[in-house]
Amino acid sequence: MNLYEYEGVALFQKYGIPVPRGGLASSPDEARKIAERLNPPYVVKAQVLIGGRGKAGGVRFAETPEEVENVAEEVLGIVIRGVRVDKILVVEKIKIMRELYLSFVLNRSEKTVDFLASPLGGVDIEDIAREYPMSLVRQHIDPLLGIQEFMVRRAFKRLNLSGELYRNFRELVFSLYRLFVEYDCELAEINPLALTREGRLVAVDSKIIVDDNSLFRHPDLLEIKKRRIENMDEVERKAEEFGLSYVKLDGNIGIMGNGAGLTMATMDLVSFYGGKPANFLDIGGGATRERVEKALSLLLMDPRVKVVLVNILGGITRCDEVALGVVSAMEKYGTKPIVVRIMGTREEEGRRILEASGVHALDSMEEAAKIAVEISRR
Repeated sequence: MNLYEYEGVALFQKYGIPVPRGGLASSPDEARKIAERLNPPYVVKAQVLIGGRGKAGGVRFAETPEEVENVAEEVLGIVIRGVRVDKILVVEKIKIMRELYLSFVLNRSEKTVDFLASPLGGVDIEDIAREYPMSLVRQHIDPLLGIQEFMVRRAFKRLNLSGELYRNFRELVFSLYRLFVEYDCELAEINPLALTREGRLVAVDSKIIVDDNSLFRHPDLLEIKKRRIENMDEVERKAEEFGLSYVKLDGNIGIMGNGAGLTMATMDLVSFYGGKPANFLDIGGGATRERVEKALSLLLMDPRVKVVLVNILGGITRCDEVALGVVSAMEKYGTKPIVVRIMGTREEEGRRILEASGVHALDSMEEAAKIAVEISRR
């Protein structure tokens, strides 16, 4: 479960992590009233569960409460990568001298919690690791032992902070780790962690992902989850009910893949060839025919979708199971143009099943994406 920035900020405050003063607004009038209680200048931040909001005009600055109201009117209602902005966070603008990066993330392959720190904040961690690998310190934390003092000292040294800040830095790190553990997080990230001109460390942004399986232990988050489901449209509600990773976008090409990376690569290809994805839909690894049928039914019943692109790379996912699910969904929920690319485990069996139902299976995802885009333009 991804938390909105304002929800993450509330948890930061609960654990004593310094954050800018501010408040949440859902109307321009509310935004102005919040600004009147704060010290200028201000930052108005769209609350969406996706990245890239700054480049899309979702983070704006203002000097007066009246300007905050005008900016709020412009930001509320805009669509950022297919997601409508319904809430904004109005905060005091921090006088930042340096931007740092700090996070704890679950490392499933190593069965550890990774403690990451870098002096290059404000940049995606993937970019930091790729372009400036020596700036990033990564330390594996044994969950049975927890974070150790020497780890904090090592991160502090890499961030090149002055000695008088160590006590505050240490308290902040241990507080973030406690939050990570006590809320069963998969990720707890501060980016950027600002060093202000006054010599304070302030969490300017928050990104928190909580393990869905732990929500029964956190009534506050469970209530948030229930409210979100109530506000979803029918397709999103069904995806939640089926346990599928689904994100609604603003295009007309339905995308279904197995694995987040493959699904996102498929979306990128569609965009590259001039098409617009209608969604992100990941059926996960080892999907059965029943799961495939449920997933595909969401796209076949979506009136916005003109064509469905299915991209499967079979490892633990069997291509014949996927094919049976595709055929069953077509029989039950009506037909739309479906472009299928399958490769991997039991590929030949899957192709025979699809061919028998009139669906030609491709082995090139580039070709599949091109065909889907062409069909979407008809």
